[in-house]
Amino acid sequence: MGPHPAVAAIRLAVRRVLHDILNDHPTPETASHERPAPPLVLVACSGGADSMALASALAFEAPRLGIRAGGVTVDHGLQPGSDLRAEEVVLRLRELGLDPVEAAAVTVGREGGPEAAARDARYAALDAAAVRHGAAAVLLGHTRDDQAETVLLGLARGSGIRSLSGMAAVSGADGRYRRPFLQLDRQTARKACMVQSLPVWDDPHNADPAYTRSRLRHEGLPALEKALGKGVVEALARTAQLSRDDADALDAWAGQAEASVRDATGLLECAKLFVLPPAVRRRILRRAAIEAGAPAGSLFARHIEEVDRLITGWRGQGVINLPGKVVAQRQGGRLVIRQG
Repeated sequence: MGPHPAVAAIRLAVRRVLHDILNDHPTPETASHERPAPPLVLVACSGGADSMALASALAFEAPRLGIRAGGVTVDHGLQPGSDLRAEEVVLRLRELGLDPVEAAAVTVGREGGPEAAARDARYAALDAAAVRHGAAAVLLGHTRDDQAETVLLGLARGSGIRSLSGMAAVSGADGRYRRPFLQLDRQTARKACMVQSLPVWDDPHNADPAYTRSRLRHEGLPALEKALGKGVVEALARTAQLSRDDADALDAWAGQAEASVRDATGLLECAKLFVLPPAVRRRILRRAAIEAGAPAGSLFARHIEEVDRLITGWRGQGVINLPGKVVAQRQGGRLVIRQG
């Protein structure tokens, strides 16, 4: 008798991603008497149902493909006893057979709000762990439900099609982060944990209405499903993929067009920018702002629209202030974006 359908689904999703990782990171050739070190894949695990299901599937599938499997849990220090909780997660991961396993304690700042600050601290810790252990990839347990929430949050911010594209299945430096569960719902992961008797921890922050994503999860999405019927989550996840395809194509177009709108000194020429399609032009402006030091996560559509008006609605307006102390201004038919 085979595994429960939920367990089979998560294992299949992980197996596919591990095959992709092996294709992206082929085993290096060595002398015949040497045994090459198998690649290491880490799982980021909070102890919640999604990441515990992911950890169990990785522990099952990795040895069958000759891959080493380890885990990292991040202690954000935002709740009393968070260090003890991290120790429990480490113990559970070791019981699954993962090695190496570690808990990374971080200090969460305030920039961008509590959720963004916690996310930034978490990814910094995961990046450091991946580098320290020489990991080929880090698996993240984001589900289709998380993707739907991300799309709605992007829609609310009015940040454009890239924001609507949600989370990528592969992201980070050299494709470090992999999300096997973006086509699986949250209930599948929870069911897989239940039938395997895996203990899970429900983070109280996930039910705290002080957090935007929590309100969306417990109030916003249920209200949408009540008004529009079931299938909203699937439709939003599908929207994310379609938006990502479009955004990737426009990004490629902007990358090719950028060289043609710069003068010999590298400055952007307003006349040449003006004739480009708005979606392409604004991508070039956004990239220039980020290169000048504007934090990508703080650079919203309204910022780029203000800069765009220096090209399309020029009336002698002055300097545009952008996040990261970056300024944009028009000078002699050129657009100058630099540190203020």
